[in-house]
Amino acid sequence: MYYIGIDLGTSAVKLLLMRGDGKIVNIVSREYPISFPHPGWSEQNPEDWMAQTIAGIQLLIQDVDRSEVAGISFGGQMHGLVVLDKNDKVIRPAILWNDGRTSKEVDYLNNVVGREKLSALTANIAFAGFTAPKLLWMRSNEPEKFARIDKIMLPKDYLAYRLTGVHCTDVSDASGMLLFDVEHKCWSREMLDICGVREEQMAQIFESYQPVGTLTAEMAAILGLSPDVVVAAGAGDNAAAAVGTGTVGEGKCNISLGTSGTIFISSKKFGVDQYNGLHSFAHADGHYHLMGCMLSAASCNKWWMEDIIGTGDYAANQAPITDDKLGNNHVYFLPYLMGERSPINDTDARGTFIGMTMDTTRADMTQAMLEGVAFAIRDSFEVARSLGITIERSKICGGGAKSPLWRKIFANVLNVKLDILESEQGPGMGGAMLAAVACGEYPSVEVCCDALVKVVDTVEPDPEIAARYEARYQQYRKIYPALKPVFPLIQ
Repeated sequence: MYYIGIDLGTSAVKLLLMRGDGKIVNIVSREYPISFPHPGWSEQNPEDWMAQTIAGIQLLIQDVDRSEVAGISFGGQMHGLVVLDKNDKVIRPAILWNDGRTSKEVDYLNNVVGREKLSALTANIAFAGFTAPKLLWMRSNEPEKFARIDKIMLPKDYLAYRLTGVHCTDVSDASGMLLFDVEHKCWSREMLDICGVREEQMAQIFESYQPVGTLTAEMAAILGLSPDVVVAAGAGDNAAAAVGTGTVGEGKCNISLGTSGTIFISSKKFGVDQYNGLHSFAHADGHYHLMGCMLSAASCNKWWMEDIIGTGDYAANQAPITDDKLGNNHVYFLPYLMGERSPINDTDARGTFIGMTMDTTRADMTQAMLEGVAFAIRDSFEVARSLGITIERSKICGGGAKSPLWRKIFANVLNVKLDILESEQGPGMGGAMLAAVACGEYPSVEVCCDALVKVVDTVEPDPEIAARYEARYQQYRKIYPALKPVFPLIQ
């Protein structure tokens, strides 16, 4: 049988067709526009997502026996606010995860409602990208539209609704709304009251691998598929990607070096760090996860190479950085080019080189940039360790992980083994795997991951290099606290 994974991203929807044995048969990508109606705002039309998803599915399955397509599921951009009226019409463009209009609402939630209360109710504090601040903004700034809201949903859940007619969400995506009691996997009635919404406006909650329904007759006809095709709830993009890398169960870890960077730690137990430096969310495997997200990771490399030193030859500029130099660099880099999220949650923080002398070379600064991203990921890693979580190895994926040097730096900065995967296809792969579980191809997400995720190489830390990096990290971690009072002054 075939399974479709739909990765609803910010710039495009990426669709993947997977056989039950994990073989990828086809991949299709369809772009759609994003609008910035005011500085710091970021919006999309949900109808564009749907139109390109339909077109993408039709292309995806054109050369296979459509009767063999058994299931569909999702990985999707998180936190976005989609609102429908009583006639199921979109009331306003979706407000996206990277929209920055809610600083006033975030300040109200964190400092008036209070961080401790938010954490007790939802296991998290407010960030500008989360959904609850967007609802508060809409209530204050668009009261007539707010009064028309009949259904509140997240981006991927709008697709599921259009495919099945079921108003649904999954526990991992709901965790990022600041409206969800993560520990007990239910809506927080107190948070709903704070935001002025009713529980009947919220979606029915499912585990990520659970079927929510089947295709409507109308949608089955449009797609050329059977109305018996199962649609599973799916997951937020990071949780879906974690399924695709086998980061499920107890104590598994994945580091993703994309434009942003994440450290994702799966756990069978619910846990929250006292400073809320890491997000505490439900996971797509039925359990929980902690996640640290840094805003600039591989994008630091692109910025340094292409915008500052003006070259696309990444390998040549990394070649002078030999093993004897690792852990011996006197230059440090804070990778806060867009402010920072985890674990410091400081929108004023800025990228900084420090420690240059007259004999500093371009290679030293390139090395400092690569090390700075690794040190910043370790900051989140240390929060996890403070909770008693032991991590001895991690998967590593994303564009930045294609650099052997960067992988070596990460292995030694974190002092863990890093596993390299045979194939990584991000949230789309995770979505297809969730669909396979929903259809009974595999009895659980963990069994599916064990069967389909293959490790082909492992980078092991070198004890001498790791010891040098331990000393460097202890110096690095003093730089941000020293500069924190300065950053607001130079905006």
